[in-house]
Amino acid sequence: MEILEGGRPDVIKRIGDTVQRPAGPWTPATQALLQHLHQQGFHGAPTPHGITNDGNELVSFIPGHVSNYPLSAAAKSTTALTSAATLLRDFHRASATFLTAKTQAYTWQLPARPNADVICHGDFAPYNVVLNGETAIAIIDFDTAHPAPRLWDIAYALYRWAPFTRPDNTDGFGSTAQQIQRATLFCDHYGLDAKERSALPLLIVERLYVMVDTIVNGAAQGNTAFQANLADGHHLLYIADAEYVKAQAKIIATGLQQ
Repeated sequence: MEILEGGRPDVIKRIGDTVQRPAGPWTPATQALLQHLHQQGFHGAPTPHGITNDGNELVSFIPGHVSNYPLSAAAKSTTALTSAATLLRDFHRASATFLTAKTQAYTWQLPARPNADVICHGDFAPYNVVLNGETAIAIIDFDTAHPAPRLWDIAYALYRWAPFTRPDNTDGFGSTAQQIQRATLFCDHYGLDAKERSALPLLIVERLYVMVDTIVNGAAQGNTAFQANLADGHHLLYIADAEYVKAQAKIIATGLQQ
């Protein structure tokens, strides 16, 4: 048995070729989603193996490199950036066909967003993407998956992969111009049109403030992970980054059209 790094220390375990994770009310939905993805020919996600008798989710282990912060050189590479965009596009294509009346009846950890056209991953960041060398090959940790417009996922992906962070955020890197250049590459490889790109800067801002609300409300309701986030000041970093993107929104929107 091996304890894997993650947002919940000492509870995500690798056992042979499987990963055991705490299950929640949303786990039947994510297990069904993972099964559907593989049926659609998308294999860049774990294979679901159900829920154990002691209440843990079981999925297949995907070999490779996953970077937390500070990001590894591989995770910061252009190859990782562009292959991640292609991976997200292919995931969205497969997850779109999971949007049915049955899907709406599932319990999701995060609330469904209006005008959903795909099942969003909800946390498409380097720490949830498996790399083979510098190439993104798989997405992991689907706990935050939920029905939403695909741009909702892309907005957060750009925040994490460009990354659109303030200069004093130690998790980020690059000037605004360099961030825009990386974001443009992401949009190119995903295949976004001009209208979609123009909506992204303010959508990033909205996405970050929704995340802040989720942390604050979750902490108030007793969620220990969110309480730790709040104690560490994560919400303040997200607010600062949101205000940075808001101030640069016109520049970013123009740059993404290049």
